[in-house]
Amino acid sequence: MKEDIKTAISAHGAWKARLKTAIDSGKIETPIATIRQDNQCIFGKWLYGSTITAEVRSSPNYKTARELHADFHKAAGEVAELATAGKKAEAEKMLALGGKYADASAKLTTAMMAWLKDVD
Repeated sequence: MKEDIKTAISAHGAWKARLKTAIDSGKIETPIATIRQDNQCIFGKWLYGSTITAEVRSSPNYKTARELHADFHKAAGEVAELATAGKKAEAEKMLALGGKYADASAKLTTAMMAWLKDVD
């Protein structure tokens, strides 16, 4: 489980670079509807998958991560939508410190690090 959490932290960190590229180019490879879904990335598939026990699903760490992961994907989808609509300044504002995406990303990373610390 530790490796799955570490992979999630890394993968979601890479989204910022993808979104910056989308802002610069006005294009993104992944459909925006897919970006907004929290069960389409590798971590989301694991989070909603059958390998997580009922005990883990009922834990505060799981519930928090799942909620914050959904918020992260909503924010990432919003940035991608702004970027592909040519609204660079608005998209960049979301990525900047204090922006909706930056906040969602920071909260998710903090929660994931706390979960990682609690995993045996």
